[in-house]
Amino acid sequence: MRALTRRFLVPVALTTFALTASACSAPSHETGSGAGPTPVAEAAANGSEQLDVTAAPTGAPTPTAVAAAGSRGSGAKKTALKIAAYDKSTGRAVISKPVKRSPGSTPSSPTSEPRPTTEPTTGTPSADPSVPASGAPDAEAPVRTGDIIASAPAPGAPDGLLAEVTEVEAETAQGTRVRTKPTTLNAVLDDDKADGEVPVDPSTMDVEPLVKGVKFSWAKPGGITFGPNGAKLPLGSLRLDVGTAIETAKDAPVSAAASVAGFVQLSPQVEFSYDGSGNGGAGKSAPRGAFLGLTGDWDAQWQLKGRAAGGVKQRIPFAKLHADPVIQVGPVPVVVNLDLTCYIQVEADGRITLDVQQKVSGDFRVGGGYTPGKGWAPVSTSDVKGTPVTATVTASGQAKAALGAEASVGLYGMVGVTADFAPYVRGEASATATASSDGKASVVGSWALYGGFDLNGNLQFQLSIFGTPIFTKRIPLGSLHREWTLVSGKGGASTPH
Repeated sequence: MRALTRRFLVPVALTTFALTASACSAPSHETGSGAGPTPVAEAAANGSEQLDVTAAPTGAPTPTAVAAAGSRGSGAKKTALKIAAYDKSTGRAVISKPVKRSPGSTPSSPTSEPRPTTEPTTGTPSADPSVPASGAPDAEAPVRTGDIIASAPAPGAPDGLLAEVTEVEAETAQGTRVRTKPTTLNAVLDDDKADGEVPVDPSTMDVEPLVKGVKFSWAKPGGITFGPNGAKLPLGSLRLDVGTAIETAKDAPVSAAASVAGFVQLSPQVEFSYDGSGNGGAGKSAPRGAFLGLTGDWDAQWQLKGRAAGGVKQRIPFAKLHADPVIQVGPVPVVVNLDLTCYIQVEADGRITLDVQQKVSGDFRVGGGYTPGKGWAPVSTSDVKGTPVTATVTASGQAKAALGAEASVGLYGMVGVTADFAPYVRGEASATATASSDGKASVVGSWALYGGFDLNGNLQFQLSIFGTPIFTKRIPLGSLHREWTLVSGKGGASTPH
């Protein structure tokens, strides 16, 4: 989804994380008589630190964190270092640092790009980190072998970079070239603790419409809105409006042409927690706990009209969304990769004609949590209610329409959790006719409309990025299914002799 066929351009400065009506940070903790120790005090007693979980700062580059080789507990520090270039195939990276200036020289602008401290001793410098080294390593290189680097998205690393330096190679015009290998979060968070939810900023979402007529709107704190429905949205929400024709039953009249129209409104948040305390140095063993998940509010309204074709499940993706928000876990920038594919799905037998409009609202929470001994366990909860706005049922048969979203959330380019959340409306009708030899006949029919939702997904083995043991297969979240009656009725008619 990196190469989008069409993108809605957002004419504002993009911030990093806010897609819910109220911006969340690490939860506050009360103190007082009988309240017990706060997480901060408890972490300090265990020799660890309670780290804040917040959105990365806006309006300035996100600082890179470096944990020095051999450091223990809170070893990661914010630095002015930047990843100037990265080659995933070789693991080579070029790290730049601010220019050192002699006393009395003119200082550089605070917004200027960092440049290397020294020039290469031989050869011609190259921006490509895969090119052989052109100069000897600097004795004052910005990093050493064994250091851990955590960076926000950078050239060659669109998903951010979390890596260990295995060799300092040489100086180039861009900076110091090093070799790296992938590492895990426990190597940089060590024995600290962190827990919080961070909302995704809707203005950072790349949107790719997949059918004609999709409209994208959002509203963010500060009174900034975008799109035809931005002014109607709660702050921090995004909305996708869609209307499209679907396959109609072959014998249906023109008046029964099938179509779906509506909107979906989202406010997702990324939930992140990590507990390395009391573990004798989490950088050397699995943490005591971890969680990665996606939560949020959901509102949708859609209308199914006509007689949909039978015998086939029509699944129509209508928009793809992608964002790489950065959450700040203490000094460490953690890059979250979020993908959403919104779709319409219709199942019908080709006999029933519906004109049904439904509105649903609620919330959801999906993810995975880790505890020693039990390993990773899935989490999936939802509380969604539906209300019919209009309902007309003609003829016998059944049909079901859903307006859902497939979501995936991961870290540093590695998918951790996938989920499919699909609120739906289902209609069914039946009729029974009887006749006798004296010419009397009667018809008795019943009909009903139901609302509901399905929620399912998987945990992926890439969650080992927390430093937990690797599992070799996907762990299902388990199917969560709810259904309730919206409206129902029955009636009859008789024909006299």
